[in-house]
Amino acid sequence: MTMFENNQTNSKNSKGRGGARKNAGRKTGSATKKTREIADKAAEEGLTPLEVMLQTMRALVGRFDTLQKAARTDDERAAVPLDFMIEASGIAKDAAPYIHPRLAAIEHSGEIKTRSLAEELAELNGAQSNTASRPPVA
Repeated sequence: MTMFENNQTNSKNSKGRGGARKNAGRKTGSATKKTREIADKAAEEGLTPLEVMLQTMRALVGRFDTLQKAARTDDERAAVPLDFMIEASGIAKDAAPYIHPRLAAIEHSGEIKTRSLAEELAELNGAQSNTASRPPVA
């Protein structure tokens, strides 16, 4: 009996040996060799998905700007369809997570002091009365 056959026999006869096991197999999101080769080749050529998105977005905005500049009157400018800008804003929304950090991910390191409106007004009134009673500085 070969090693492979022995393992199959053991897994059928003993409990807890077969089936899915925790942390077994390829990790979620890990690239296969083929996927990694394609991504590396695209990066070498300078053609990553993010770069394609940004180029497309810029082209759409440029097309909208060209149509706006070609319009002679305000009525013609208002008649230029917003389709280009709507599509460009969708691409910008998709590309944003790769370029800008999320604000929620930035940790605030400081104390936040809150005061009521009455406290703010009292401080402002006190500052105004103090400056009014002082003689002007020469």
